[in-house]
Amino acid sequence: MALVGYRRVSTFDQNLDRQDLGKVDKLFEEKASGKSAKDRPALQSMIDYVREGDCVVVHSIDRLARDLRDLQSIIETLNNKGVAISFKSENLTFSASSDDAFAKLQLQMMGAFAEFERNIIRKRQAEGIAKAKTKGVYKGGKKRIDREKVKDLKGEGLSTYKIADALGISRMSVHRILNEEA
Repeated sequence: MALVGYRRVSTFDQNLDRQDLGKVDKLFEEKASGKSAKDRPALQSMIDYVREGDCVVVHSIDRLARDLRDLQSIIETLNNKGVAISFKSENLTFSASSDDAFAKLQLQMMGAFAEFERNIIRKRQAEGIAKAKTKGVYKGGKKRIDREKVKDLKGEGLSTYKIADALGISRMSVHRILNEEA
């Protein structure tokens, strides 16, 4: 029997350290959104790895899934393999042999809250972007530099300082683009 850990955060700048699982035999980690189980390779690898009698440890329900259907599907898949799953912060464990109606109710409620929270986050993000757009401060995504324009301006005899100023980019970006062909 192996104790298998799974940790997830949503973005690359977030830290996994808060999710202390204790000593585990194997640990799967990823930095990916919890919106869909299909887009999470470490989760899929963990599901493939576990064997009958193993126990998966996750810090909290929302770290496993932010969608109630995904949450239930993942737990069912693990339990069908004879694998138990334990959530540390909620102090809940699910296995094929247990039939705790109260634990299932808690799971569904916590899963619904995780999904609700994700929907609220998306709504707030959309509202913030809409407000920023009306104020004219939202530029959206990473600014793309017109490389041909840089080369054309250089061909017209402009200095790197003037090209950078005209296009609103750094002088180093101008140098980098001009040195791409060199």
